[in-house]
Amino acid sequence: MILDGREIETAWWGPGPEAAPTLVLLHEGLGCVALWRDVPAALAAATGCGVFAYSRFGYGRSAPVAVPRPLDYMHVEAREVLPRVLDAAAIERCVLVGHSDGGSIAAIHGGSCDDDRVRGLALIAAHFFVEPIGVASIAEAREAYQTGDLRPRLARYHDDVDGAFWGWNRAWLDPDFPRAFDLSAELARIRTPTLLIQGEDDPYGTTAQFDMARRRVTAPLETLLIPDARHAPHLEAPTPSLDAIAAFARRMLREGASAL
Repeated sequence: MILDGREIETAWWGPGPEAAPTLVLLHEGLGCVALWRDVPAALAAATGCGVFAYSRFGYGRSAPVAVPRPLDYMHVEAREVLPRVLDAAAIERCVLVGHSDGGSIAAIHGGSCDDDRVRGLALIAAHFFVEPIGVASIAEAREAYQTGDLRPRLARYHDDVDGAFWGWNRAWLDPDFPRAFDLSAELARIRTPTLLIQGEDDPYGTTAQFDMARRRVTAPLETLLIPDARHAPHLEAPTPSLDAIAAFARRMLREGASAL
């Protein structure tokens, strides 16, 4: 896909948007299309929907971006880039499935954009505000990138691995980031049903994220805490995680969906 004259890496599984609704996958802060692994195929098989994933600019095989990223980079993605990606992909009816940063982007989109295409939000390990546990884990990731094996592992998936890592890491560790990143207002404006999934042992966030969503979201809200899972329950405990996402998506997209 070309957007603003730059390449965005995309992938499809299952039927196209002309034949069925779509699950749109929004990756984590160090993710990309390939790092969803077998999740897209599993969701397509479980729902009969198409599954669409893209690597945001600066990730995977997509065009690079300048770093440092602005502290509102997730808001920019949610409000300016994501709607145009959905347009370019001709997506008509969808559920946004976001992991970590991608979950936050989905929540911002749901609370900022009057987008009738989006029928539900399935958010995995999403952040709505900054917690000390998350800052500590992101600082540990910086150490692993500089002195451990994290950089070569990520370099297999990102054309611009330094841009991908430092764009994420330096934004989250900026002392001004907690003031810039508070999604309480966006959560209060979400009008679509929302599913929150989190690993019980997530090193980047606690169930305080659930608590904030329960206080702010007035749309139907479901929460699921997955035992024996950390920050990627869809990979670490795929059966309960993907079963919950598939069931939620089927309910949200059932109306008028011939493939379901």
